[in-house]
Amino acid sequence: MDIFLRNKNYRKLSVASWLSGAGNILFYLALMTYASKLKNYSLALSLIAIMEAIPNLLSSIGGYFADRTKNKYHVIVTLALIRCALYLVVGLLFASNLAGWNLVLLVIGLNFISDLAGTYSGGLSTPLIVDLVGQNDLAEAEGFTNGINQVITMLAQFIGSGLLLFMSYTNLAIVNAVTFLISGLLYLNVGRNYQKQQPINTNVNQQSFWATLKSSYHQVKTAHGLLTIVLVFALLNGILSTIEPLLSILVAGNKSMLVGTYSFTIALFGALDSIGMALGSAIGTKIFKQTSLFIISLLDTLASIAMVIALLTKNMLACLVFGSLLGFFAGVGSPKLSQWLITSVDHDILASSVGMLNTILLIAGPLMTTIFTSIAGTTRVNYALYGIIAVSIGVFIVTLAVMHSAKQKQ
Repeated sequence: MDIFLRNKNYRKLSVASWLSGAGNILFYLALMTYASKLKNYSLALSLIAIMEAIPNLLSSIGGYFADRTKNKYHVIVTLALIRCALYLVVGLLFASNLAGWNLVLLVIGLNFISDLAGTYSGGLSTPLIVDLVGQNDLAEAEGFTNGINQVITMLAQFIGSGLLLFMSYTNLAIVNAVTFLISGLLYLNVGRNYQKQQPINTNVNQQSFWATLKSSYHQVKTAHGLLTIVLVFALLNGILSTIEPLLSILVAGNKSMLVGTYSFTIALFGALDSIGMALGSAIGTKIFKQTSLFIISLLDTLASIAMVIALLTKNMLACLVFGSLLGFFAGVGSPKLSQWLITSVDHDILASSVGMLNTILLIAGPLMTTIFTSIAGTTRVNYALYGIIAVSIGVFIVTLAVMHSAKQKQ
């Protein structure tokens, strides 16, 4: 938080990111609500979910093109204005005579283009944030920003559901457009201020896409233990993603675990998990600033094992506590992992490397969720939980071994 308060340019960059993120969530809720009223709503909702996920899985490609971009601030401003224009068009479409599937498909297409631009923009901002705050303070700065972003995400979901009661889809699309316009102006201001203080780094990556990934992989591999920790956190993220659907299955068959109603129980667990992650990012990164990422991953692994034991014993209070801890340590670890990665690779391939990291972390969630929910659905939910304990113990042992090896090489 100290960095956020004293670094004016970073503060503006963070606010711009929060604004565009909040606007996106508001509009996503509006689009999902409209699609839910269609005759074949399940297909429409699935299509929206898929089109939302694809840009995130293309982070490494977006990062690659970002590394090849010279005037990053100029391009970020341009992308924000383009996204503003796209949602103004979306607003006009909602106000037109179009309806049903014709309207939904057009809006999904425009929203997909905007999300692709967002992935590219995210890659562009990565090296700029490093330049603004420095490598040593990156984990603390990113942790605070991510923590606040978690809170904004929760608030935006509640606010969005409330706004839908009296605002039209057109107005919500325009609200989203305005958030991108304000974000673009903030990016423009930061770019001008930063250029006055010091020359902007114009180094760009000249390698091909595959050569860039290969170079990034070799540099990450050189930092002893980093590649293993990336895979460890991918598995831990996968466990975190899998816990909630398994909890939903378990609670549905065990009424004694309910806290009020079924929907409230699931919502409460999700909220506490998000709050834990927000606190880990915003506060935990400062508390554990000097703590090794290996220790954080061990604590996160222990929290996951305790969480599964709580599920097996059907102790809902323990589930809520350990679910929050699981989110907390994940929130602490993510910024620290980004900092280690950024200090281990060349500046001109930062966005590509972070994009590759994000892709690995994102793929693990749906993959492990699919595997363990399939086990729960075809056999018993307890077998899926035993499987998660086995994975957690394996992760714990590997982390201990790599940590011991890293200490010996120091």
